[in-house]
Formats: sequence, structure tokens, C-alpha cells
Amino acid sequence: MTNRLAQCQSLYLRKHAENPIDWWSWSEEALETAKSQNKPIFLSIGYASCHWCTVMEGEAFSNLAIADYLNTHFLPIKVDREERPDIDSIYMQALQAMTGEGGWPLNIFLTPDQLIPFYGGTYFPLESRYGRPGFLNVLQSVRRFYDQDKEKLGNFTTELLQVLQNSTLLETSELDLQNPALLYRGIETCTQIIAASEKDFGRPSFPMIPYANFVLQGSRLPINEPKNSREIAYQRGENLALGGIYDHVAGGFHRYTVDATWTVPHFEKMLYDNGQIVEYLANLWSANQPNPIFQRAITGTVQWLQREMTAPEGYFYASQDADNFIDSQALEPEEGDFYAWDYQELAELLTADELTQLQSVFYITATGNFDGKNVLQRHQGGVLSTEIEEILTKLFVVRYGTSPENLLTFPPAINNEEAKNKHWAGRIPPVTDTKMIVAWNSLMISGLARAYAIFSTPMYWTLATQATQFILDHQWQENRLHRLNYQGKPTTLAQSEDYAFLIKALLDLQTANPTENYWLEKVIAIQEEFDQFFWSVELGGYYNNSLDNSQDLLIRERSYQDNATPSANGIAIANLVRLAGLTDNLDYLAQAEQALTAFSYVLKQSPQACPSLLVALDHYRFGNTVRTQSELLNTLCPQYLPVTRYQITENLPNRAIAIVCQGLSCLEPAINQEQLMNQLQSLTLSE
Repeated sequence: MTNRLAQCQSLYLRKHAENPIDWWSWSEEALETAKSQNKPIFLSIGYASCHWCTVMEGEAFSNLAIADYLNTHFLPIKVDREERPDIDSIYMQALQAMTGEGGWPLNIFLTPDQLIPFYGGTYFPLESRYGRPGFLNVLQSVRRFYDQDKEKLGNFTTELLQVLQNSTLLETSELDLQNPALLYRGIETCTQIIAASEKDFGRPSFPMIPYANFVLQGSRLPINEPKNSREIAYQRGENLALGGIYDHVAGGFHRYTVDATWTVPHFEKMLYDNGQIVEYLANLWSANQPNPIFQRAITGTVQWLQREMTAPEGYFYASQDADNFIDSQALEPEEGDFYAWDYQELAELLTADELTQLQSVFYITATGNFDGKNVLQRHQGGVLSTEIEEILTKLFVVRYGTSPENLLTFPPAINNEEAKNKHWAGRIPPVTDTKMIVAWNSLMISGLARAYAIFSTPMYWTLATQATQFILDHQWQENRLHRLNYQGKPTTLAQSEDYAFLIKALLDLQTANPTENYWLEKVIAIQEEFDQFFWSVELGGYYNNSLDNSQDLLIRERSYQDNATPSANGIAIANLVRLAGLTDNLDYLAQAEQALTAFSYVLKQSPQACPSLLVALDHYRFGNTVRTQSELLNTLCPQYLPVTRYQITENLPNRAIAIVCQGLSCLEPAINQEQLMNQLQSLTLSE
């Protein structure tokens, strides 16, 4: 017997369709029903590839006693955070305010009349363990509190609502946008954050690309301390490319590692991580750090993207699960089984000499590093020998059933049933969430565009432009951008991050190939739509969601904090500055100034929270435009010039090869490349 979620398009929601819980999706009908029946709402938010979401679905959400109590005393609502990040953001902020913790699954209880949270947590086990109460006990306690302590409930919800509302009223302060001191302090702060994360041996290791990217970008500036920003940024790239977080057999990056040594990953692969990491490693390469491990990781990731994550229509899928079934008879999937290697299995597959060679490059032991098995992690950098690559190909064949050259396309397992019942030549793969998300596709397009600009690999450009063209051709419905696409059908109005990341992707394509204005023309039209529906005229900055799609939200946020992905406002403001430089339209620059002022207090008081806003400030303070002829682009585009834009012009003075402009003034025409590069460097030295 299925519930309402069986009719949903979301893979995450459909995973709960067989639960005995009478789930609703987030809708006006669900909210009205809770209100009319005076039932507190149990809101559960997660995503398809979330491991602990999967665990809770198989335990508490499949339990009949829990379902009976939940159905009787609550109105249960499921939300896919990848469909509605605006809802997730509000209630994640509330959970962190209430408990100091966050994560997914996000399980929170709301009043039915005002949708104000009054209790919450993340994973609740079926029975009390891990220092966490059993879920049925939680439900009973919450309902008792709701029924019997109305005064305390009212006081608590009033106080929490005030906290959430205050969070939307950002203070502003006087901000000298031309003074680089604030930018330099941000570089110091974010460098210390990345450096500390490398030494914190008690915590998991996350890519933290928005932070690492700003540290790398800031390392080109003449800041006195810290002097080792470039080295710290480089170390982050090495850990990513050498660690177990990277799939050395088949490419692609996992979401994070559960340890501080970058060894054992949480095995899901998210498109948004991979897009950002490809761009970051490409930038490291171009910043005079041409380490072959970066190029190998980029190449392998793009091969994985093309093979497993690209739809026939050209867009990119969202994610792959952390878990997979060991065999078709297994009741539940196992975390990481698709990727890990039993020592005895390796000993039988490889010759003694091959196993010795593999151990000379990767950490491999008889006891393993993950549940008795081995996750491959490299000892050191350098080029892998032909022999090692051939050994890794043998492992690829075990996993996929054939060699990489014979497997250009690997059709995804779209759900658990297909994963278990379809014939697989190798191991049973994790389920792939095949929905298209504009924001995540855009992050991948940016990564591919940057990699193409550096390595000139035609496939990178092809993949990037095919995905972009799909979005441009299919994601507008009734003259509005839509966030998602399920099997060729656009749905759900786009959010701020969709617009901001898409505009950035188009600008990155323009930067990688400035000889045509097609991408820039699209940017101008999309930016106009973004401003119309999301821009706060009174306050500055962009709301997370449009005014006509926010009626069901407790508050309207203008998010500025970076998490696994950069903040939409940080990216959007940098886009405005870039647009001003490319179009000579100073209205964009004035808009960027207003937005930076709107977040001035945040920039001054909380630089640790907003590296992408600091990147935007860097674009504003040091951004420049090179007006040149197309012949020079092959020299300029591969270089690490993160705040430089390119305009193609035939109207240069005699003997000049380029003119560099910053702000409202231009330098003398450069007559050779040495002079041009000296001018670009000098722009970062002026204060």
C-alpha cells in the first residue's frame, strides 16, 4: 500500500512511498489540513543520496507503531531539500538556533497555524541509542508538550519567531569599498579556517571549496599575513586529488570524508561538489601549480560525468547514493560497497607483483581502512605509471564489468528496484538521482568552462555547452526560469541560486571563449528577470525566493552564508561587477555597490561566514577588463586572472595589443605581453 508520495517526481520523496506513514508533500492542502485539524506538523527534510535519511526511512519511518502514532497525532510532511532549498534553509536555521546542531535528515515540529518550529533534531533511531532518544518517545513527548504546556509553547515560539525575523534584518554600516583592508582581513580569516580544518583531527574533512577558492584568489594580493595562503590552498587541492574522497578507479569526488585524514568518504557523489572541485583544481593548475594529480583528477571526473551523470539530452544528473546492494537478494543497501576493496579480493584479482605495485602507490592493508575493506588513497603525488593505470583498469572492470574504453555510457539505476533486478555486468551500482537542477548544472558548467580555458580539451566545451543549451531551451515556462527537470519536464520556479549560478556559468563560458557574444546576450536577459523577481529594492541584495513563490514561507531570507555551495548573493554580486565590466553599463556597478552595502555589517563582523561575498568585494575593488584582439586569448585565458574580463575589439591604437581598464579609468595601451602582464599585476598592488 503506497502513500501520497508515490505520485511525486522526486526520487527522495518516492523512496518514502511505501512507508506506513500517511505522508504529505509540502502543499497548500497539507498546510490547510494541519491547521483545520489542529495537528502539529512533523516536517522531515532530506535528499535522495543522504545516508542517514536512508537509514531512518528503513527504521523509524517503516515502523508500524511509529506510523500509527504519527498519523494520529501529527500531520507528517516530507520535503526534498533539493527541490525547496528555501524551506530547508529556514528550518535548518531554526534547528541550529534551538539545538546548536544541523544536518540531514532534518526533522522538526511546527505549529499548524503559523508554521513556527518548537522542537527538532536530525536522525532519530528506532530505539534509544547513540545518545539519542527513540523516535516514538520523541513523538509522545512532543505531543504531550503541545497539548499540556500551551503557555510555554507560546512563549517559545514567539521568541524563536523573533530570532528568525531578526535574522532577515541585516545591519548596515559605513563601508569604504575602495579600501582593501576589509578584503585583506577576510583573506586572513578564511586562510586560518582552511588551515585549521587541515589540522583538526577530531572532525570530518569537507572540501569547503567556497573558502578554499577565496584563499586561492586572495593569495595573489600583497597581503602581509598570512604569507602561506597559496600553500594552504595548494594543500587543499592535494588532499582532494590524493585522498579517498576522490574515486581513483573511475573518477568523481565523494561528498566528504568521515575522518580528518581524507581517507574514508561518505560515499555519495554530488554534482555540486564535483563542479566546484573541477573549477578549483583547474585554477590551482593555472596559478603556477601544474601538478599532474590535478589534471588526472579533472580528467577522471569529467569522464565519470560523461559516462554516468550526463542525460542523453545533455544535462547533468544530480547525485549518486552512498549505498548500494551487495546482491539482488539483499534487503538493504550497504554503504560504500561499490567503491571499497577486500584485500583477499585484490590478492585473487592481481598478481603478487601487481598487488605490491598497487600498495606502493595506495594505502592497502589486509585489515583495510573501512569496515575491513580498503578505500584507495594515494601515498604521494606525481604521474601514475602505465602499469598502475593498467592495474586500476582491472579494478574498473570488476566494478563495471568492462573496460573504460568500452563503457562510454553507463545507464543509471534510477531506483532500488531497478538496481536490484537489472542485470549488471559488474557490481550493483548505487542509485542515481536523475533530476536536473539548474543551480547544480551551472556549477558543473563553470567547472568545465574553466577546465576548457586551461586545457583546451574539446569534450569539456561540448559537455558544458550542451548542458547550457538544454537549460536555455527547456527551463523557461511561461517566461519564467524553472529550477528542476524530471525526464524532460520543467517544474518548480527557480530560486535565487539557480539564477545566480546560471548567470555565472554563462559569464564563465564568455570568459573561456570571448570571441562571440551569444552567452553575454543571454546573461543580460536572465539578469533582468532575476532583478525583477528577487531583488530587494528597499534593502539591496537578493531574496532566496521570488515574491510570487514565497507565500508558504515563515520568513523571506537573503542568504549570504556559504555552505557546501557558495551563497547566491555572493555569486550574484560578483556577476553584477563582471557584467558592468563587459557591458560598460554602470547601473550594474551601482547595484553591486548597494548589495555590498546591504551586507556591510556581515562583511565586517563575520568574514568567516561569507567568503563568496568577499570574492564579490574582490571583483569590485580589483576587477579589470582587458580589451584586446582574439589572437591574444590563447595566452590570456589559461592564466590565473580571477577578476579579469575580456572584451574583443579591433579598435586598438597603433602597435597596441591590449588596453587594461579598471573601474572608470584605463591604463596606457600595452604594446607587448610583458607590459600587459605587468599592468595586470600592478592593479593588485595599488591601494
